[in-house]
Amino acid sequence: MATIGNKEKTEIIETHRIHNKDTGSSEVQIAILTERINHLIEHLKRNKKDHHTRRGLLKLVGRRRKFEAYLKRTNRESYVALATKLKLKIKD
Repeated sequence: MATIGNKEKTEIIETHRIHNKDTGSSEVQIAILTERINHLIEHLKRNKKDHHTRRGLLKLVGRRRKFEAYLKRTNRESYVALATKLKLKIKD
């Protein structure tokens, strides 16, 4: 699994949190997973035969998809705003 530094993670949490102590809302989780996914994509562009990392990437994408489905089901406006902010495809 790709790791992002504490500094980057803190910045992501600060930009996507709902309230001051929010670290685990769906919006924050989706943003963190998106950053990790983007990092892995760049790694796989350089290392095409790294199948272990590719499997980890697919697991992260699946986890993010579940968070997106939950957020879309519970708070559609927040989902659309987050998807446009992170440049994700909006699934209807």
